[in-house]
Amino acid sequence: MYATQALTHLVPLAKEVDDNKVTPGVLGFLVFAALAVAVWLLMKSMNRHMGKVDFEEEPEPDTEPAVSGSTRTGTGK
Repeated sequence: MYATQALTHLVPLAKEVDDNKVTPGVLGFLVFAALAVAVWLLMKSMNRHMGKVDFEEEPEPDTEPAVSGSTRTGTGK
């Protein structure tokens, strides 16, 4: 059965629907609920993975410590 043939069988059913009273219905709710559950599971997984991260920021390495009275020549060596 082709998709166009399947759609032609649904056309008479679509004509019975009142154009002023179209709602998402049960299918819309199920899709929304599935998306909500998927986002919740992704957030839970992300929190679990972020909890495993052990990150300590290291200070920027200074090539020469700042000493009062010293002058830099700018030679790069």
